[in-house]
Amino acid sequence: MDARNYMTIKQAAAKYPAFTEGSLRWLWFNADRNGFSSCVRKVGKKVLIVDELFCQWLESGSAVK
Repeated sequence: MDARNYMTIKQAAAKYPAFTEGSLRWLWFNADRNGFSSCVRKVGKKVLIVDELFCQWLESGSAVK
């Protein structure tokens, strides 16, 4: 089993300063339309971003659609 790096929205904003918490939340709320759901996991009420999948999503150009 692969170990993945999970980040909260706050942690992701700190790691990637180009994205504010607000912009990441907007991506999450619109995940069905922009493909962001491929890199997000929800555990209870907590929203976690998978670091590697977030980078893949960003590089794929999905953020521009």
